[in-house]
Amino acid sequence: MKEQVVSPLKGELIEIARVSDPMFSQKMLGDGVAILPKGKELYSPVSGEITMIYDTQHAIGIKTAEGKDILIHIGIDTVNLKGKPFKTKVKVGDKVQKGQLLTVVDWRYIKLKKCDPVVPLIVMGSSIEFNGNYGDISVGEPLFNIL
Repeated sequence: MKEQVVSPLKGELIEIARVSDPMFSQKMLGDGVAILPKGKELYSPVSGEITMIYDTQHAIGIKTAEGKDILIHIGIDTVNLKGKPFKTKVKVGDKVQKGQLLTVVDWRYIKLKKCDPVVPLIVMGSSIEFNGNYGDISVGEPLFNIL
């Protein structure tokens, strides 16, 4: 069964190949897309369960209702900021609905610290079928289906 993944934030949707970190651009962790953020709130792109929140709050894992693993990586090299720009609103084990607020991000601080604010959204271990439109995107707009 296909599961639809929607945009977790307002911004500019770009191809994953444009991300500066080869871990993402070369799809080492899985396929997906990336968003250059224009909004500070980051919402769940799927309904499911929070399976991982990195100690530094820069990465959130969600298992979808169909058992697929999603990784939202908030910025590149933001692990070095030790959680300061993030106000995470969920915890591991929480059940979340598509569109539920996950965290609030201080992009100004991230840019001040010379980190790349791009947000890769990856599906690990599954293929995707892109059904979004590159360019400006709003929260909740379709991105892709998980196959």
